[in-house]
Amino acid sequence: MENTSHQIGKHLTDVYFGGNWTAVNIHDSLVDVTWQQATQPISDFNTIATLTFHTHYFVAAILDVLEGRPLTAKDKYSFDHPPIHSQEDWKNMLQTVFTDVRRTVTLIEDLDPQKLHDTFVDPKYGNFYRNLHGLIEHTHYHLGQITFLKKMVKQARGKNQLSQRR
Repeated sequence: MENTSHQIGKHLTDVYFGGNWTAVNIHDSLVDVTWQQATQPISDFNTIATLTFHTHYFVAAILDVLEGRPLTAKDKYSFDHPPIHSQEDWKNMLQTVFTDVRRTVTLIEDLDPQKLHDTFVDPKYGNFYRNLHGLIEHTHYHLGQITFLKKMVKQARGKNQLSQRR
């Protein structure tokens, strides 16, 4: 039987790379998004790029802890991504996201299942189990937003192209 750490690692892998119940994942949702689409504002919603950075911000925070570094992340900075001015900038962001997720999954899967009950940095954050599952739930939440924004961006671009033809 697979241990709990492996199951949590698989669940994080699934939301980022596929295989989850929702049949949608971060990688496939973003792989065909251009940097212009990723940064296009729709109403007062966060952009696709901002939500991508935001979800990664918490992966990176947990990765730091799993690699023995202190928790330095602050919620107030979790939407402050570097500017994206080219496809290369967007591609580099995605590469960092996917590399960090894979590293995080490996470290989660290597965790002794008993460690899941240990305090995550400070008692106010609960235990490792709570934080790892929270990371996955948070990612699913924003994946839904990214999916809707992607449709809205494509729809808006289609309308702009149609009006330009007239």
